[in-house]
Amino acid sequence: MTSKVFDLKGKAVGKVKLPKVFRTPLRPDVIKRAVVALQSRRFQPQGRDPMAGKRTTAESRGVGLGIARVPRMKDRNRAAFGVSIVGGHRANPPRSEKRIVKRIPRKEMGLALRSAVAATGAKDVVTGRGHLVDDVRDFPLVVVDDVEDLRRTKDVEGVLLELGVWADVFRVKESRSVRAGRGKTRGRRYKQAVGPLIVVVENKGIVEAGRNLPGVDVVLVEGLNVELLAPGTHAGRLTVWSNSALERLGEKLGEVA
Repeated sequence: MTSKVFDLKGKAVGKVKLPKVFRTPLRPDVIKRAVVALQSRRFQPQGRDPMAGKRTTAESRGVGLGIARVPRMKDRNRAAFGVSIVGGHRANPPRSEKRIVKRIPRKEMGLALRSAVAATGAKDVVTGRGHLVDDVRDFPLVVVDDVEDLRRTKDVEGVLLELGVWADVFRVKESRSVRAGRGKTRGRRYKQAVGPLIVVVENKGIVEAGRNLPGVDVVLVEGLNVELLAPGTHAGRLTVWSNSALERLGEKLGEVA
């Protein structure tokens, strides 16, 4: 199982043997569990004051008075404390001590990562995720290590154009819109689609150069995770691998496919 290696002009200059990890079957169920587990680590614990709605002298006055038997304040006739009463406590409020981080077995997380990596090499899966790949000439898309030396956004743009990936970045640009609801005032005014992922071994400036392009993420192969490869739990992100990143990936995951 091989893949073509392209230079920065989009010309095929050789072939590389793919690691065994690319033979892993697609497991969308496992990938979804892994992504949710990663996302749950960012959840903020929520809780309420345990005494909220309970700081009152109210207590029930019993029966036979011709009024509802709800707790009432001692110095007036007003109801308080109860669940169904205005200003009363909640029946089952959120508790900050609740375990909200979802954990999955380490082997399952590994399977999810290998499956998500393999999905980047399947054109039908990448297309099914919504990426525009009509001009991409091979899957997985592998480029020479010179891509790691790019320092300017303009250079990254030119390489993506030559590799046939720029149409997907343009798709992300067109998808940008104002978010509906309160999120506009909470630091997430705009929303947009997710674009290509570039995986390298060493950052020589490409991380800073690539992050200015909408929807483009650049990650070191050592920091690769399931959520980056399957945003929104959907596997098959359009991914550009540097040749060395693919070799390092094979050393790390290839023998366990």
